[in-house]
Amino acid sequence: MNDAIATDALTLPASELARLDARFPARNVAVAGGAVVSVRECGQGPVVVCLHGIGSGAASWIDTAALLASQARVVAWDAPGYGESTPLEAAAPTAADYAACLSALLDALGIESCVLVGHSLGAITAASAARTDSRIRRLVLVSPAIGYGAAFRAEARAKVRTERLATLDELGIAGMAAKRAGRLVSDKASGHARQWVRWNMARLNDRGYRQAVELLCNADLLADLPPPMPVRVACGALDVVTPPAACEEVARQCGVPLELVDDAGHAGYVEQPQAVAALLRESLAG
Repeated sequence: MNDAIATDALTLPASELARLDARFPARNVAVAGGAVVSVRECGQGPVVVCLHGIGSGAASWIDTAALLASQARVVAWDAPGYGESTPLEAAAPTAADYAACLSALLDALGIESCVLVGHSLGAITAASAARTDSRIRRLVLVSPAIGYGAAFRAEARAKVRTERLATLDELGIAGMAAKRAGRLVSDKASGHARQWVRWNMARLNDRGYRQAVELLCNADLLADLPPPMPVRVACGALDVVTPPAACEEVARQCGVPLELVDDAGHAGYVEQPQAVAALLRESLAG
């Protein structure tokens, strides 16, 4: 793939960028400690807060958010070190560090109650936040990453850290997006979904991604699940990143059935936003 083709493959049509700005605009929110968190927001009503995965960003939620905007206030963050959000101080931040930033964001936005949605690596932050923040009344984990922090996963942890950082060093952000983004969707994905997944990954920041790799390697979702609370666990039926068998274990430990999103890979909310929006609408209704 030459540079021109690679660059073209990682852009969005002007019409899509205009739709993003109009339907799901971004703004920076000052939080305690002098940090900034970039968020995108639309709609009014009960609040849904959406956390993206390691290779994505707030904009990835646009289609799901648009489907919910008439019934809910949808807020999606760029995690610390993503978009224009201030990175965390530690080179290897913990789930609790990300959760503390999320809590500060809820404070700054005046959110008193919400449904919290965590996709992939975002599920690790979401679960940690739900352990201590009573404003989170329901938790939805979509294709949750379990992490490699458990003692028995030491060999896998070292391999994942080495491979992910080597890929970043070798290819850079743009090259990584061109090479890896396709794994996040199924073979049935539309061109629209593929475009959005590539574009979001191409906008990663080097420092924020390296910190997120450390979170992925050191976290243990199964050991950090919150006490009993309303939880739903969903997974793309065709997910090859966090496959249904792995997500089934998360659901089992939460005491709920795993809900499969048909015809969807890992980024199920990008590939099948109608199905994920329906799940979140049900979660809002309780």
